[in-house]
Amino acid sequence: MRRIALGENASLHFEDRLTIQYQVQEMLRIERIFEADDILTELDTYNPLIPDGSNLKATLMLEYADSHQRREALAALVGIEHQIWLQVADHPPVRAIADEDLPRSDQDKTSAVHFLRFELEPAMAASLRQGAALAMGCDHLAYRVRTGALPAAISASLAGDLAN
Repeated sequence: MRRIALGENASLHFEDRLTIQYQVQEMLRIERIFEADDILTELDTYNPLIPDGSNLKATLMLEYADSHQRREALAALVGIEHQIWLQVADHPPVRAIADEDLPRSDQDKTSAVHFLRFELEPAMAASLRQGAALAMGCDHLAYRVRTGALPAAISASLAGDLAN
């Protein structure tokens, strides 16, 4: 599983080639897309979500079941996408680069979904591939959370996204 809970109301869903392949297939099926040009459009939309060897990519989901609570939280969490970080062992934390395709926050509210990229220095990637501890968190004033070291199986799966 490549889902990391960040507290009670946020999670990171780390994408890879296989998860994106399944998403594209599902979109093509649901939307009944069969034409080559339309399929290429879907691929152009989803391919940037695939890690390219020097980074990890994730979808940040802000999850509030109650619509009133969700509305209030999204207003309070403006800019949260820039406060998500990961840390490999004792290396400095890496902040997410968020929503490179289009902004999903304004001064009044943030979106419940953000697309994040964590660009790792070569030494960080090497440490992660060698089994170093991986932790994540959020430093937003309205939502502070830190995971402990992630389970080894999850760290190993994420390390598989990084080039040797």
